[in-house]
Amino acid sequence: MDHFDYKNGALAAEDMPISDIAEAIGTPFYCYSTATIERHYRVFEEALAGLPATICYAVKANSNVAVIKTLADLGAGADVVSSGELTRALKAGVPASKIIFSGVGKTRDELTHALKENILQINVESEPELQVLNEIAGSMGITAPVAFRINPDIDAHTHNKISTGRSEDKFGIEWTRIHEVVKAANSLSHIENVGLAMHIGSQLTELEPFRDAFIRLKDVVTILRADGHKIPRLDLGGGLGIPYDTATTPSPAEYGKVVAEILGDLDADFLFEPGRLIVGNAGILVTSIVYAKEGATRRFLILDAAMNDLMRPSLYEAKHDIMPVSEPNSGANLERVNVVGPVCETSDTFATELDLPSAEAGDLLAIRSAGAYGAVMASTYNSRALIPEVLVKGDAYSIIRERIEPDTLIKYENLPNWNS
Repeated sequence: MDHFDYKNGALAAEDMPISDIAEAIGTPFYCYSTATIERHYRVFEEALAGLPATICYAVKANSNVAVIKTLADLGAGADVVSSGELTRALKAGVPASKIIFSGVGKTRDELTHALKENILQINVESEPELQVLNEIAGSMGITAPVAFRINPDIDAHTHNKISTGRSEDKFGIEWTRIHEVVKAANSLSHIENVGLAMHIGSQLTELEPFRDAFIRLKDVVTILRADGHKIPRLDLGGGLGIPYDTATTPSPAEYGKVVAEILGDLDADFLFEPGRLIVGNAGILVTSIVYAKEGATRRFLILDAAMNDLMRPSLYEAKHDIMPVSEPNSGANLERVNVVGPVCETSDTFATELDLPSAEAGDLLAIRSAGAYGAVMASTYNSRALIPEVLVKGDAYSIIRERIEPDTLIKYENLPNWNS
């Protein structure tokens, strides 16, 4: 469920007409619904009722500080994968005691930053990283709280580019070697073993991969504890998918039942890292039709939004629902169109052979389910502006990121001194 619906013949975000925002700030822009973000967080929280759980929002899904603060105000922590995301989370009011630092290539500066901020835990993904972290913590005279991310060699049955739990993926430590790595870590004087972590991929649309991964994790925990290793905390990652089109996905409640059934008796605290699940359907990309072009074999709707604004269709072959901002009349004639952007790439395509009500230049469209991996993955390809982000609450809206024009970006570029 989201809060983007037709009201009085026009699409609204909660009680705010989308066309009013477009008239005020121009298109394209991202629009997020506070009510949807809050609802999705609470539904996930309710699904974990009865478990000692902390929800750490995966900042990479949407890193706008206003979005992070909305979740922090509900009690969320943060899962970050860079020093920049850590800075954003702290600025948004997330307590350091609820922040996890993940990622396979954390630099010395990033590890130092995390230790200085005294965050909850650092998810270590390799033995070289463990050695570097011990060295840095020693130089600071402190102990680093570490969870060891295991790679369970489980196929998440998701897109190849967002699968992270197979043996051939770059993430985590092979589950068959985790025992020796944990044992070696116990000999390091500046490492505190606080648990295990696992994340097998993103946009999972079935529960069986989670079930298989949790069973493997439980076996690892049982073996480690039998050998005297304390495993007080389990970070289960995120990955539960959302419906981008007509596909069905498991509910948070169904996911929570699997967690409780398999891991609920382990006497451990649990961490969860949902991202897309919270913000994906809480955002839309609003765009105008620049031209309606009659091609030799099909009709093209050419938008002012492009692949640099929303990368998912070109990068992942992702499908997003697209709807007119003006509500079509009942029984309106549909036409089959390709919805494309203006960038000089054939891959700058949002939909092919899509049936939409008849549309012309100047009409507004909304590309749905764009709240995750939209603005955060945007670029300035073709020297295009970075587009605004807007947050709606009730009948009000706030611009939470201004449009960043090419003139501003060019100010950070310099001619070499031999051209002076």
